Amino acid sequence: MEAHDVAPAALRDQLDAAFDVALSQLKELADPLERAKVAHGLAGRVQDYGNEFQAVRNEAMNETLRVGRLNSTQLASELGISKGRVSQLAKGAPPERLFLGSGKVIVALAEKLEDGNDKNGKKKAVQGPVIATEDVQTYERLRELAEEVGLEVSFERIPLGGNVRLNRNNLVVICGPRLSPLIEQILEGDPHLRFGKDDDGWYLTDRNTGQIYRSPMDRGENSDIAYFGRLPRPDGKGTFLYVAGIHARGSGGVVHWLNQELATVHRELKARRFSTLISSHFDPETLEIVASEQITPFYRPEGA
Repeated sequence: MEAHDVAPAALRDQLDAAFDVALSQLKELADPLERAKVAHGLAGRVQDYGNEFQAVRNEAMNETLRVGRLNSTQLASELGISKGRVSQLAKGAPPERLFLGSGKVIVALAEKLEDGNDKNGKKKAVQGPVIATEDVQTYERLRELAEEVGLEVSFERIPLGGNVRLNRNNLVVICGPRLSPLIEQILEGDPHLRFGKDDDGWYLTDRNTGQIYRSPMDRGENSDIAYFGRLPRPDGKGTFLYVAGIHARGSGGVVHWLNQELATVHRELKARRFSTLISSHFDPETLEIVASEQITPFYRPEGA
């Protein structure tokens, strides 16, 4: 059952129970220094969660007013606050920020071993793990978008082997399935869209229509196709945003598209699971994305 199916009273009960257990265990720590250190760390975490709850509250207030369900006076009465406070809170950060996250967003970028040929055509020695230049550019564009809607963003490296910690909030993963068996397994749970590989390279398949999408880059064109979705965490307690082009350049197309469509996407999807494909074109000189479009519907898991 997803979070939006849980009754409000049940959510409060779950939070109260978790808090009571944590507080009880904290008080039982015998070492006062350890008790102080753990309490200090938990206080920071509680503040972080409080900020996230406030972001959700403000977005929901904004939406309630926008759709005309209640006016400011009625909403103030429902929440037990003043009308002026409603106006102050509802005019905060734009509601679409919650599509990306409700707290500090972490963008995880995959490392790979750099190889290939140098400018003289000679084989280069493997230098060690690096993050693709295209992925760094995608991160920078995503950071700019997130900051525009009032979110703080940082990035972390996914080490070789693709072992990324997925069970946390406000996570965006940019990592192709070939670099992470863990991600590859999670993608296999998508009943609609699927990565595949054959002798001609990687491709994406729309399992509803049977259409296969291969990257135009493999034909020498300045275009790529990317998978974009909100996928389930392994612990079953949330989701994370996932971006992966057939080639690294395609991931930037997703962010380019989100720059234009974030508000619309948030209104339609909120934090619900989905997957779709984004096609994009880039300038061969600057390698910047210049155009992008959604080429499949928003597919949703059954019952989600």
